Amino acid sequence: MADSLTLFTSIGLSEQKAKETLKNESLSSMLKEAINLAQRVLGAKSVDKAIGTLLYSMTSRLKYPQHLAFLTEQIALCRIFTELQLSAALDFVKNHPQEPINKQEFEKACGVGVVITPEQIEDSVEMVIKKHKDQLMKERYHYNMGLLMGEVRAALKWADGKIIKNEVDMQVLQLLGPKTEADLEKKPKAPKQKSPGNENKEAVAENGEIKVEGRSLMEQLRGEALKFHKTGENYKTEGYVVTPNTMKLLKEHLDITGGQVRARFPPEPNGILHIGHAKAINFNFGFAKANNGICFLRYDDTNPEKEEEKYFSAIRDMVEWLGYKPYKVTHASDHFQKLYEWAVDLIRRGHAYVCHQRGEELKGHNPPPSPWRDRPIEESLLLFERMKKGLFAEGEATLRMKMVMEDGKMDPVAYRIKYTPHHCTGDTWCIYPTYDYTHCLCDSIEQITHSLCTKEFQARRSSYYWLCNALDVYCPVQWEYGRLNLTYTVVSKRKIIKLVESGAVRDWDDPRLFTLTALRRRGFPQRPSTISVLGLE
Repeated sequence: MADSLTLFTSIGLSEQKAKETLKNESLSSMLKEAINLAQRVLGAKSVDKAIGTLLYSMTSRLKYPQHLAFLTEQIALCRIFTELQLSAALDFVKNHPQEPINKQEFEKACGVGVVITPEQIEDSVEMVIKKHKDQLMKERYHYNMGLLMGEVRAALKWADGKIIKNEVDMQVLQLLGPKTEADLEKKPKAPKQKSPGNENKEAVAENGEIKVEGRSLMEQLRGEALKFHKTGENYKTEGYVVTPNTMKLLKEHLDITGGQVRARFPPEPNGILHIGHAKAINFNFGFAKANNGICFLRYDDTNPEKEEEKYFSAIRDMVEWLGYKPYKVTHASDHFQKLYEWAVDLIRRGHAYVCHQRGEELKGHNPPPSPWRDRPIEESLLLFERMKKGLFAEGEATLRMKMVMEDGKMDPVAYRIKYTPHHCTGDTWCIYPTYDYTHCLCDSIEQITHSLCTKEFQARRSSYYWLCNALDVYCPVQWEYGRLNLTYTVVSKRKIIKLVESGAVRDWDDPRLFTLTALRRRGFPQRPSTISVLGLE
């Protein structure tokens, strides 16, 4: 740890940045490999700050580890020496993920060997300023200087941006002289003019349908409008991890789905859905409908202690009340056997281990690392089998995954012991998978194209991708959207249960609540007007 920290600070990272990097196991491993490669290329024990900065930028954005050595060599030999060139290089390998790099095409695309002289920059800036001289003299320093820089950059693609800015500033100063008091005053904002035919750009209700900027939510949910990836092009999404087997898995995925958009709404059946779920239902089912796709209703039934039959039926009832018919109703428990087999495979691959730390030991921001993290694979396999057979007490053992999440949490739990009969599987199992383990794998099994979830799951995106890739199975893309928050009311299922159990409200459909059953009881009609009233379409 100390050696890695020293290595990262030696290339110019601050100590704080280096520590943050070490929390990301994948990034820190890739960065160490890049630094070692650069040292070998240069035949030196250290890497200067300029190269180190580019190496860090490259490894933090690189989706294709197979090109790490090639890009590192280009940076170390100063063929790629600006952020602009690096961005072009990353774009090039993104569009050629599995192909051998054609060096001639790469160098042309990234401006390798192109030299822009100060004289060229000076001449180009002079031409642009001459072109806009009249407007410059009129508006003086209120003129948008970024337009001047943009024109120069268009003419001299690989020129250094800082040098261009300095030259623009100097030539503008020579033309206009120093700033006056009038130049220092803020330019008044011109009132926004509504163009003819665009009177309804703001959010308005028209014919019972909520429209924002002239478009309904259905129109906005179409993949192209929201810049979602196209089916089968998962690898083009920022942050998506590409492995040597990714393109083969994506081809198989397209063969199965036929290029159709697939979404899912995955509630936990431990309570009645509330108004926040209405947004999630509309976002998932609406996105699929807007793109001629399908949407699954999948019950995330991995915690038998809190799940009841009435919640299963009520959830489906509310989905249908909002006007949607699931393509298929599935359960996470449908896949318990497959999930168990994958857990065994994960142990065999060295990515999981059986741990005996208690739940209270794992709470907090910095729990102690597990002393069982490096136990032999065969030992973990034997202990996991004993967990399955019910030879441990609850809380005595868990299966944990060897990975670091984006929020710094280490080794999330994959399986825990619960001696509670399950709604669907009865007493077949006494070990149950967690959300962090189950969710992405069920998405993979159902060939989901867009895994849409709320922002609080953003910290779990890295574990989502890690697990699918660790097992070498198809990996969907996780997208996050803002959750619906209401003030002056209670929507937490945990808190509503307490209100029901204490008798403060009659039941989940008490009209004072904002559950969907309560809203229906208050008189909100069915679709289409329901969603419009809720402001969700």
